[in-house]
Amino acid sequence: MPPVGEVAAAEARSGMVLGGGAAAAAVGGGEDAVVMQVAGAEGQDSVITINCPDQAGLGCDLCRTILEFGLRITRGDVSTDGQWCFVVFWVVPRTPSIKVRWANLKNRLMSMCPSNYPMTFYPEITQPGPSQFYLLKLFSADRKGLLHDVTHILSELELIIHRVKVSTTPDGRVIDLFFITDGMELLHTKERQEETCSMLIATLGPSISCEILLAEGFQQGFSSLPPTISEELFRLELADGDNCSRSICAEMKRVQKATINFDNTLSPAHTLLQINCADQKGLLYDILRTMKDCSIQVTYGRFWSDKKGFREVDLFIKQADGKKIIDPEKQDVLSSRLRSEMLHPLRVMIVNRGPDVELLVANPVELSGKGRPRVFYDATFALKALGICIFSAEIGRQAASERQWEVYRFLLDDSSEFPLSNSLVNRNRIVDRANAQTRTTPAGGFERRTDGDT
Repeated sequence: MPPVGEVAAAEARSGMVLGGGAAAAAVGGGEDAVVMQVAGAEGQDSVITINCPDQAGLGCDLCRTILEFGLRITRGDVSTDGQWCFVVFWVVPRTPSIKVRWANLKNRLMSMCPSNYPMTFYPEITQPGPSQFYLLKLFSADRKGLLHDVTHILSELELIIHRVKVSTTPDGRVIDLFFITDGMELLHTKERQEETCSMLIATLGPSISCEILLAEGFQQGFSSLPPTISEELFRLELADGDNCSRSICAEMKRVQKATINFDNTLSPAHTLLQINCADQKGLLYDILRTMKDCSIQVTYGRFWSDKKGFREVDLFIKQADGKKIIDPEKQDVLSSRLRSEMLHPLRVMIVNRGPDVELLVANPVELSGKGRPRVFYDATFALKALGICIFSAEIGRQAASERQWEVYRFLLDDSSEFPLSNSLVNRNRIVDRANAQTRTTPAGGFERRTDGDT
């Protein structure tokens, strides 16, 4: 990788990072907008190359989709001249168990590339309308980890869960109601519905029965959190000081070592933003989401990880008006926002809900209205790993701290094997495990698969 100074010097000579020559080559070369080189062996990086017209926030949208497919970005290179962009991501599955549908991922990425410029090789893509909601009814024998196992299958099928209702019958059977949308927009077809039910039955056993119906008039209702709980969940000081468990405090201290620096001397047109911080799941998505929400344009960027679990990010940026970020107050505001997003990408806490115990997981929503991918997947995996049954689950939105949040609520079953009502230790284990599962990226890029405590 060339030093930042060499990149800036090249930019100063050419006047832009990606010039008209690259764009012309893309138009005349007849190449696909999205090209994938899939790794030949487990643990090796696959390479995703995207060459298409640019638009505000495209890098954030691409990272979000890659995260949604269960992939981790190990390295990245982004260049744009404001009209065309060239992006390369090196990716690996977050766990060996994730089966990536590469052809579907390519189609999703292609659908995100703007098509408002004439290109001989680029197909006409119409912007989809609001997704149709469907109701998946699942009837089976109850067991620990069932909700996560279903979630895992739906994730592989690119079906997005928006709400869940769980009911248990006196004879130990369970009825799960999933309100879902289809990332492929094909669930209205008989073939797609049969594929979904067949995969659920093949994986979970023949005792499972399922049905998919159109959810006419579905409203994503949500019972608001009590003010005292909401204030504690969303305040910035969460998990700082003496109010967090030992393992989470250790993780917070590691994240707090992040350095964020601005340099306006290396480029005549852009501010260099340099970030060095602990690596964690969705880090690039969090950074680029912040840039998108703050109307900061990224002209050039490179990011990579070292062997000690830290990530280095270099971004040449400018404001929406095309000017550099020179004002120290504006730098402080952006730095504070980035540091907050890295320190608190998700909020996790345990609360009492009457005589029961409830796990809360919350994440900020993009200004565009999109929530963070795979949070429900990670939270249910953490509970399955601890052997905790979920009595009910709810997903909704709530406004707090001048922004919108997506909140996941899990009502947990108390048991003699894992008592919750009067056990602070067990409650801390749940919070620790949920935090580790939803944010930590272990060395090598794979999640831990143990069934014990983290």
